[in-house]
Amino acid sequence: MRAIRAALRRMNSYLSRRHEVSVARGNPMPEQESSADMHVAAELLRGLDIPAGADREYFDKHMPRLARTLTLVPRPRSSGRILELGCYMQITPFLSRWRGYSDIRGAYYGPSGHTARRIAKVRGEEFELAVDLFDAERDRFPYDDGSFETVLVCELIEHLIRDPMHLLLECRRVLEEGGRLLVTTPNVASLTSVARALHGYDNPQISSAYPRPRPDSADEVPHVREYTAFELRTAVEAAGFEIENLFTEPIAELEMNRPMWNFLEENGYNTSMRGEQTYCVAVKRGDWPVIRYPRFLYSE
Repeated sequence: MRAIRAALRRMNSYLSRRHEVSVARGNPMPEQESSADMHVAAELLRGLDIPAGADREYFDKHMPRLARTLTLVPRPRSSGRILELGCYMQITPFLSRWRGYSDIRGAYYGPSGHTARRIAKVRGEEFELAVDLFDAERDRFPYDDGSFETVLVCELIEHLIRDPMHLLLECRRVLEEGGRLLVTTPNVASLTSVARALHGYDNPQISSAYPRPRPDSADEVPHVREYTAFELRTAVEAAGFEIENLFTEPIAELEMNRPMWNFLEENGYNTSMRGEQTYCVAVKRGDWPVIRYPRFLYSE
């Protein structure tokens, strides 16, 4: 009997959302405008040579996010040096080809002091990069103070298990004064997260599944802690950065949760920053105070 009731509740939930979607079309959630740069970035990314399989599926699924991220990478203004933490070699070739950086460095988790060589192909042409290995939560980054004018932290901060502020403060150290930090991460206060919490069946995090253990592959850390856009702003500001741009965008495959925006609006809840994906661009301010352990992020 309990199984039948659960099935009926799920069916009711599904039908209710179908109805809500049709009603919400007349009062849609505001969207980030698509720019000419966004179309250029997407076309460039399609030139990546990625064979069929899991990597290709991931790339195709996340193409809109990768394109948006590329458009937010500022053009070089001084040294032309950029660091990409968590380097997957997807947007990496276009940091020089399109954004104009002359010196690109990648970083990834691994034994400190080692460097790997990674290769990506764009329409058959090879792009090779030195990728430094270290623990971004524990190690001092292997770069001098002020080495870069831009640092990218894309889809990384939600995987950290120990000390996210260490990463942000090291990014601040290796950035030149006025340099830019770009952080992208899922938004745990999104419409999807609200819908999941209210329906009560699924985890509110955008991604909560563990990677399937495989004997021939290294362990992967899942999403440990997803942030609201406001929490991300607080953490980045605590590390001595001034927020230049902070916004969220919806993810197309989660379109069925858009009606939650109307629910929030009608009941007096905050409706801003409710997309599933958060983007933050911040500027290093050397004379700003630093809060090493923000209260919202660390326990005593």
